[in-house]
Amino acid sequence: MSLIRSVCVVVWLLLLAVLLVATAGPASAEENGESWFESFSEQFAPLEFNGFVEARAGARTQQDPEEKQISMAELRLQGELFTYTDWADFKYKGDLRVDGVTNRIVYETRELWMFSRPTDFMDMKFGRQVLTWGTGGLVFLNDLFPKDWRSFFMGRDAEYLKAPCNSAKVSFFTELANVDLVYTPKFESDRYIDGEYISYFSGLEDRLVGRDNILDTDVPDEWFENDEVSARIYKNINNYELALYGYWGYWKKPAGMNSEDEATFPGLNVYGASVRGQVGPGIGNMEVAWYDSTESRDGTNAQVDHSEIRYLVGYAQELWTDSNCEVQYYIEQMLDYGKYLTVHNPKHPKDEFRHVITMQFTQQLMNQNLTLSFEGYYSPSDEDAYLRPGVQYKVSDRMTVGCGANIFIGAHEQTFFGQFTNNSNVYSSIRYSF
Repeated sequence: MSLIRSVCVVVWLLLLAVLLVATAGPASAEENGESWFESFSEQFAPLEFNGFVEARAGARTQQDPEEKQISMAELRLQGELFTYTDWADFKYKGDLRVDGVTNRIVYETRELWMFSRPTDFMDMKFGRQVLTWGTGGLVFLNDLFPKDWRSFFMGRDAEYLKAPCNSAKVSFFTELANVDLVYTPKFESDRYIDGEYISYFSGLEDRLVGRDNILDTDVPDEWFENDEVSARIYKNINNYELALYGYWGYWKKPAGMNSEDEATFPGLNVYGASVRGQVGPGIGNMEVAWYDSTESRDGTNAQVDHSEIRYLVGYAQELWTDSNCEVQYYIEQMLDYGKYLTVHNPKHPKDEFRHVITMQFTQQLMNQNLTLSFEGYYSPSDEDAYLRPGVQYKVSDRMTVGCGANIFIGAHEQTFFGQFTNNSNVYSSIRYSF
């Protein structure tokens, strides 16, 4: 890992230096009586500005003794700036949110990046950005970029499921294959369920807990020490995209416990592959990933989650005009399962195989101004499910209204979806874009 880290840092510093040299203005600028700043600023196109104001509110459909009855009450302002030069693009996107659940005003920079293509075979993107890859539809195997599960389960817009990270991405395009390299100098975890907005089952407490018992964590947060490296090699062969993936970092949500009863993020390496292409009238995909839990490779560390292999097969097709459906079958296999039972001696043992069937359906009507959507997850092994129906109507070019629900069903409070049954909610929204 140290060798990979060193190589990535050196390569990206060299690339950044090359870019800075390439963008330096001509020496004759001052000779023409112009200041360096004026010469530099003239290279930029006029700023493009847009954004939206949104009000979104939701409530639980049943009482939850661990949380407020209101699941969401927020007013959001988002602004976006974009400009470009002959040598680079620049973008900023920021959110200011008044949160009625936590009684806080929250600001977040979602994007702040520079993109450049110094050669025909390479491009670079530096800064805060939202990254993704892989073939799954709302199921992520080799995509280890941060996800915001709180936003998704509360009913925020689907774009907020993918959280931003501070990263440098370099892509190379060759006849042999294309390569993406991403370096994140400080670990960016998922925005996992911690009790602030959504109650969950605590194995430590052996009960459901919420906002009065926020999960206590020990997050790796040293710059350039607790970093992450992601890589993808992909190629299109006969209209089928084949890809190999690698990740060197940490579990994205708590997967261990230290001596102070703090949830931890143990080391994790992930190696995987995928294929995606036409199957009959639709698009099929297969993906696999080996989760190498580096602090419990032999399965004997009782404080750290075991290694896993994850499998996904999916199929998507347009059923009729403006209607799309995707179904997927997803499996998580825990490795060294016998040692898990003997070493961990869990009170609520997990199954060796967790099976999940997913479906996504969208239908657009009224000249595509009305969108009906449904996302569903069902686990026959856990005996639980998650349903996410939604309706969105475009009133005008600037105004959109919507409503939806997050419905959790489960026979056991310690399973993934079953632990959230008290958090089932309905929500509505209105957005004005400018």
